Amino acid sequence: MTQQRLRIVFMGTPEFAVESLKVLVENNYDIAGVITAPDKPAGRGQKLRQTPVKEYALSRGLTVLQPTNLKDPAFVEELRALGANLQVIVAFRMLPEVVWAMPQLGSFNLHASLLPQYRGAAPINWAVINGDAQTGATTFFLRHEIDTGNVILQEKIDILPSDNAGSVHDKLMVMGAQLVLNTVQAIEAGQVTTHPQEHLAQGEVLRPAPKIFKETCKIDWHQPAVAVHNLIRGLSPYPAAWCDWAMPDGTLTQAKIFESALVYGSPLMPGHVESDGKERLVVGCADGAIEIRSIQLAGKKQVTVQEFLRGHKIAPGTKI
Repeated sequence: MTQQRLRIVFMGTPEFAVESLKVLVENNYDIAGVITAPDKPAGRGQKLRQTPVKEYALSRGLTVLQPTNLKDPAFVEELRALGANLQVIVAFRMLPEVVWAMPQLGSFNLHASLLPQYRGAAPINWAVINGDAQTGATTFFLRHEIDTGNVILQEKIDILPSDNAGSVHDKLMVMGAQLVLNTVQAIEAGQVTTHPQEHLAQGEVLRPAPKIFKETCKIDWHQPAVAVHNLIRGLSPYPAAWCDWAMPDGTLTQAKIFESALVYGSPLMPGHVESDGKERLVVGCADGAIEIRSIQLAGKKQVTVQEFLRGHKIAPGTKI
């Protein structure tokens, strides 16, 4: 097929998307415009904060659009006027057909999983929560049903025992940007071969990746220790697994747990706490225990367990 000159509209919002936009800019692709979320109030002063994608785009002199309604006819006309023949979407929101069907060469998305596994809003979190040893990233052409379009390229990475959602995010951010570049280069050269997702499933049970809510993050100490440990890993550093913590005066506060380790052969009952008062804080689970290594009480800063124990005495028989 004949090579085509690309004119690209990029859509994305968080830091995860910046790396993909950056690699396209640095490889001298024509970025007709960047679509990102509106500025939002943030911090104690509630000052408007730009998205990471907007900050980068403006630093490179790119045109930025920030629609509140993707179906707004005025926005649709602004988008059409950019004259793009390809749209690249990374960590944005669901697009209406009038938007994704607009460019001649289509619209493709980077998704942080090995589709069709983990369709949905939180694929990185759920892969770690479920204890997977591998995950990856996928580029695919958009169609009506979310995260179901034909796959263009995929690449795998290992999830190491030392990984949490944050470290997997960072690895996929870099690897995914290269996957975006490879996909754009293939489209530019007219050498794209796509694969229906149903052909990739090979009879596997498909696991979803729904949005994470506060109750999703609550630790159930009656679960197996490995499940509790993976929940903590899969929600760290954000939004963080949590449990109710009994204060010395009997009141309950919320404790976020960011890092843990498995303890085998512990006789502790689920939710029961044991500590040497200096270095170790262990909580019982259904079939063992976990050692808490990083914690944050509500209204306080995140600290190591050694820092925590310097200010909090754990009474014998404490249960959380």
